[in-house]
Amino acid sequence: MNGLDETGAPDRLRRLAERAGRELEDAPALEILRWAADTFGKRLCVTSSMEDAVVAHLASRAFPGIDVVFLDTGYHFPETLGTRDAVDAVMDVRVITLTPRLSVAEQDAAHGPELHDRDPDLCCALRKVEPLTRGLAGYDAWATGLRRDESPTRAGTPVVGWDARRRKVKVAPIARWTQDDVDAYVDEHGVLTNPLLMDGYTSVGCAPCTRKVRAGQDARAGRWAGRGKTECGLHE
Repeated sequence: MNGLDETGAPDRLRRLAERAGRELEDAPALEILRWAADTFGKRLCVTSSMEDAVVAHLASRAFPGIDVVFLDTGYHFPETLGTRDAVDAVMDVRVITLTPRLSVAEQDAAHGPELHDRDPDLCCALRKVEPLTRGLAGYDAWATGLRRDESPTRAGTPVVGWDARRRKVKVAPIARWTQDDVDAYVDEHGVLTNPLLMDGYTSVGCAPCTRKVRAGQDARAGRWAGRGKTECGLHE
């Protein structure tokens, strides 16, 4: 595994990402992750919401012992934290839990209680976006489970792209997959999934902002239900 000897210069990384995005567009997910592992070595990580462990499982095959970054917002369902702990226990990965600078109680004192209801964008910025940006500082590339079929805002997701905000290479190895592809991979490999997916939830985020979804609704309809908000800001 070659990796990069030191932090890559942003312009070089951007060009690398753009070229890889073109060349790997039709490549299998595992090949995309193997390219990322060979290119970045320990300066690559995977992020996971612990909705399922599909990308973490794929990444463990490409790079055993890879860092899997999880954002503990303080608002997660117990099932989500249980999935994180199970992934850490049974998979060949190293789970790293990131936390916001403020606890929920400290945030309530600074901004008032239930900020997620009054200003969900600010809540996401404080509890997700800032911790992830801080946590990714030691990496040149990060891999996510984004898929093009999840929502219109994700339809153009490249399999390898450039995260201009964080100046990192962003890898989406299952961008071309459908939900059927995910389900087939889970069944074939016995991959851990969040128990809430069997209880009417099709997308799992923080408990105050996630609802069950009725049959026929968009998979992300239960996130920030009743609001125009569709993304937490991590991928914008």
